[in-house]
Amino acid sequence: MTQPSDSAKTPTASGADLEEARLRQQAIGVKLRHMFDQVINEPVPDEFLDILRNAGPSSKPVNGGGERE
Repeated sequence: MTQPSDSAKTPTASGADLEEARLRQQAIGVKLRHMFDQVINEPVPDEFLDILRNAGPSSKPVNGGGERE
């Protein structure tokens, strides 16, 4: 029987490597939540509010608006 060569073996992650990866993912998550909170707390631009007001409930749905004929 032949033994697999060293190049065919897949490296296994040690406990320290897994812990480092977990901490890295946690840090990324914290930064993403912080960025998301900043975006959520930004004011909506006046131009966008004007567009929403003009597109209000008086606009008619385009094809397939849920109404039956």
